Amino acid sequence: QIQLLESGGGLVQAGGSLRLSCVASGEFSSIGPMGFYRQAPGKQRELVADRTSDGTTNYLDSVKDRFSIFRDNDKNAVYLQMNDLKPEDTAVYYCKASIRRYYTAYDQDHWGQGTQVTVSS
Repeated sequence: QIQLLESGGGLVQAGGSLRLSCVASGEFSSIGPMGFYRQAPGKQRELVADRTSDGTTNYLDSVKDRFSIFRDNDKNAVYLQMNDLKPEDTAVYYCKASIRRYYTAYDQDHWGQGTQVTVSS
């Protein structure tokens, strides 16, 4: 069974930093894009950042100058370094990965359990 295990959320004051981690486990042949989404109360889930296996990145405009996403392909892991956090970054952050199982010709999206990030003003 394929799983994504997240860690690293918490409570931080405005201006502080947090680092989220997400590791994929199970049996699979490859991983496509990996990234983080977030969902604040009463709002839709939105892409924060993702990164392909060859290094192409996408960022939400409001986090571009503050967050960095990077991967360790050998560890099947993705990390989100969040600096200069603002109260509006408060949300549940979810890891997502597009994973290809053995003997299949397509990727499937898998989600982590979510981790709460709370930024106090």
